[in-house]
Amino acid sequence: MTAQVSQALSPTATTPVPLTPQATDTFTEAQFGPNGILLTVTTTGTATTVTVLDPATNTTPLGNPGAPVGQVCPATGVRDIVMRRAAINASTGIASVTFSGALTGVTYTAKQI
Repeated sequence: MTAQVSQALSPTATTPVPLTPQATDTFTEAQFGPNGILLTVTTTGTATTVTVLDPATNTTPLGNPGAPVGQVCPATGVRDIVMRRAAINASTGIASVTFSGALTGVTYTAKQI
């Protein structure tokens, strides 16, 4: 697991800081904006599936834990994925996201939204 750092959005031009994903990356609650984190995944030759993990402390109105759904990113392309504040584990204050595959040529940015 790698603890990553998100960027705050700014009214002035900023340079996005690309992150190199590991199999599992984590973000603390302090890294989230009021609406979460926007992950912009860029792939250059390797497809990956990105999954925002459910902390299992959140349940549906019927009391069932949510099942995380992986978002498929093609071998070459850019995809936006929102990590909502509901992904934060209430007891640890940490949210996790996983990336599948070799991850060669995969980068992403994380912006507070």
